[in-house]
Amino acid sequence: MKDQKIILTGDRPTGRLHLGHYVGSLAARIELQHIHRQFVMLADVQALTDHAHEPALIRQSILEVALDYLAVGIDPKKTTIFIQSLIPALSELTIYYLNLVTWNRLKHNPTVKLEIQQKGYGENVPAGFMIYPISQAADITAFKASLVPVGDDQIPMIEQTVEVVRKFNRMYNCSVLVEPEAVIASIARLPGTDGKAKMSKSLNNAIFLSDTADVVAQKVKSMYTDPGHLRVEDPGKVEGNPVFTYLDAFGRDIAKIADLKAHYQRGGLGDSVVKKYLLEVLQAFLEPVRQRREQFAKDPAGVMQILFKGSDAAAQVAQQTLQEVRGAMGIDYR
Repeated sequence: MKDQKIILTGDRPTGRLHLGHYVGSLAARIELQHIHRQFVMLADVQALTDHAHEPALIRQSILEVALDYLAVGIDPKKTTIFIQSLIPALSELTIYYLNLVTWNRLKHNPTVKLEIQQKGYGENVPAGFMIYPISQAADITAFKASLVPVGDDQIPMIEQTVEVVRKFNRMYNCSVLVEPEAVIASIARLPGTDGKAKMSKSLNNAIFLSDTADVVAQKVKSMYTDPGHLRVEDPGKVEGNPVFTYLDAFGRDIAKIADLKAHYQRGGLGDSVVKKYLLEVLQAFLEPVRQRREQFAKDPAGVMQILFKGSDAAAQVAQQTLQEVRGAMGIDYR
């Protein structure tokens, strides 16, 4: 296909995926797979950097995340879905790239700094966790990806990959590695049901793609809204109100949503009415996803075969890039 580009993206398999994942990257992947060559990675090696004590969770989550991928419409005939640890070239590339980056630069990566703070590591940061931006650079460059769909919190990781690419190509006087560009969704981050800045499994504020209809109803009913909207007749705030953010992300009736916003802002519209409509919108979106997931879940061995086939294809591509990297460095001994 003319002007076809290569995309690399993925998720750390530490549990089921939620609406935040869908808005932040899954929706873009579904669209882009029809236009470009796309690789989607189950990043189990990166997941182990802060979950080394629970590999069983990672193993189980491989299947859970794969089911979510297939359920939302990521097509293995158009997208190569693979398991990171099954691609040996990625580890070797990581080792070579580590020599191009200072420890001080890694420490000051904004994403890494924030996650260290969130996880409460203090001085006990696993070395594997500190270097995962470089592991990510290996993942991206191994497939010569020029587009990487990410949430806005991951932009510093893409910037660091660009630094690695430029330094490698300059140092070895070559053009082997390709500079990636971040692709940010129109709603790059979905707030949690509690109103916090980000939907997250660890914060217990997520609506999962596989949640039952009853669970979704319960979560929507308890959603944070405008704390100043105490009475129905009071004017309410739309900005920062997760209910309206979710409607913007998943609602299709733009005119109705605009009317609801205007009514809410001038007063006379209760939170329960808006939540009821949001629930209708989310159930309409999630029900077919749940049904497809249940069908794929009936054949877990078949799902794993999809992943193994994708991993074999991905390994060949990454190995080719590794050979080019070794050649540029002059260490292609055979």
